Amino acid sequence: MNRKRRVQIDPDEIFLDAENLPAFDVHQFEGRIEKPISLASIIVLSSVFGLLALVLVAKDWSLQVKNGDSFAQMSENNMVRQTLIFSERGAIADRNGVKLAWNASNPNDPDFSLRKYASQDGFAHLLGYLKYPAKDKSGFYYRDQFEGVAGIEKVFDSELQGEHGLKIVSVDAFGKTDSESVIRQPRDGQNLTLSIDSVFQGKLYDEIKALAERVGFSGGAGAMIDVRTGEILALTSYPEYSSQVMTDGTNSRLISQYLTDNKNKPFLNRIISGLYTPGSIVKPYVALAALTEKTIDPATQILSTGSISVPNPYDPTRKTTFMDWKAHGLVDMRTAIAVSSNVYFYEVGGGFEGQEGLGIDRLNKYFSLFGLGRSSDGGIFDGPTGTVPSPAWKDKVFPGDPWRIGDTYFTSIGQYGFQVTPLQMLKAVASIANSGTLLHPTILKDDGLTPIEGDRLPIDPANFQIVREGMRKGALIGSASGLNVPYVQIAAKTGTAELGVSKAYVNSWVNGFFPYQNPKYAFIVMMERGPRGNLFGATSVMRQMFDWMHSNNSPYLAE
Repeated sequence: MNRKRRVQIDPDEIFLDAENLPAFDVHQFEGRIEKPISLASIIVLSSVFGLLALVLVAKDWSLQVKNGDSFAQMSENNMVRQTLIFSERGAIADRNGVKLAWNASNPNDPDFSLRKYASQDGFAHLLGYLKYPAKDKSGFYYRDQFEGVAGIEKVFDSELQGEHGLKIVSVDAFGKTDSESVIRQPRDGQNLTLSIDSVFQGKLYDEIKALAERVGFSGGAGAMIDVRTGEILALTSYPEYSSQVMTDGTNSRLISQYLTDNKNKPFLNRIISGLYTPGSIVKPYVALAALTEKTIDPATQILSTGSISVPNPYDPTRKTTFMDWKAHGLVDMRTAIAVSSNVYFYEVGGGFEGQEGLGIDRLNKYFSLFGLGRSSDGGIFDGPTGTVPSPAWKDKVFPGDPWRIGDTYFTSIGQYGFQVTPLQMLKAVASIANSGTLLHPTILKDDGLTPIEGDRLPIDPANFQIVREGMRKGALIGSASGLNVPYVQIAAKTGTAELGVSKAYVNSWVNGFFPYQNPKYAFIVMMERGPRGNLFGATSVMRQMFDWMHSNNSPYLAE
């Protein structure tokens, strides 16, 4: 049709034939013969575009008309965010209001406060430490609570934690806040007032640390308790970690050093969780058992020549000798406690010649009565039960080896497989001071309204008085004479527990109470694994403490 309307004919159309076709450049525009678009193609293409337009219109109707309300709500929700309002963690103070743990502003994350701890040494095991709330890379909290890891921070975590608040934040398309609305106010955590005297505890820690470093003890622990209320006034353990370092989590080198220090064990709370051979500090409880069971009259004297020997049951011509630490001569019960005669307690505990012994079963009964080898009070005082040797224990540990009289002898003086915690021994000596109440200690300051918690022991108060007299004599002329001071009357018992086969190292103990006539406070110090030949032990720590209290007019020395 187009060809009919054209007036001019191009020369290429005339001279293009089979002869000159091979030489013709077919890629030139002039050499192409164009074919017009067919009507069918135009109709198909128009139909496709029309169909697409109908789809778009239908989708638009669905989004804006049919489902418009729901999508509008979804859009609105995308602009509204729920955000936590972090509560303030409760502060911790000592009995005199001295701050031990508190909150400070956080320059890196204003959402929550930082935890700060007193710089005084000696409080890490008591207070513990925290893990902070933590965010992922998108800024969302995958841990939205403070997490107490040890000590007070862990045991009283629910009280200190409080409850976070919640607010709704509306933002525009550019992420800017349009408005905020609080839907739940935060509730701050409870502040705690501990029964601890932080000045006394700090000084006790310093003295334990100084002796350990000077003499070569691997560690130590000390505590003091009010024998009338069960309030713990000091509770410290050496060595320790830093609560601040562990909570901050930034000093990776020092944290790694803590975690890998298997020699010093800075995470071991020795006062509550450490197990140690007690040695002679168990002798007062053997005496109370003997008095209660009427095994011996307290005035009866036993001769200590420095040892006793018993025949071998399999060969009577051979004897086994059990040594005293010196020859004490004739000693009654009060003197035996004072000078810590091994021979006296061998015979009272296991029997010898004409002297009846308690026997291992009755020894175990009374040790358990005073809390040795028993479960702890739980909470902050949760620790291991320890071990009081018995035939059943020996059969389990040394199968096939029968219980012998020598095992009873050694158990009577706190040796063999005996294992206790210092806290157990503190509670036991407090029960001597208060004439028979085995206290359930508290770490919170007494408000005067809470009844004293404890178990009344089925022992005549007169028997406790006899043992108290022996311990007082020990501070006057006996093994605890280092505590014979003019400004307060102290009753005390020492112990030196030999360690290992070579016995080259010892645990050094002292416990007691004061004032003697009207006991108010009981104390304990344990120095861990020191050289046997050393002349300074736990008693020297308490002597330093009493001298310090005297020079500072401590109210604890008031009669």
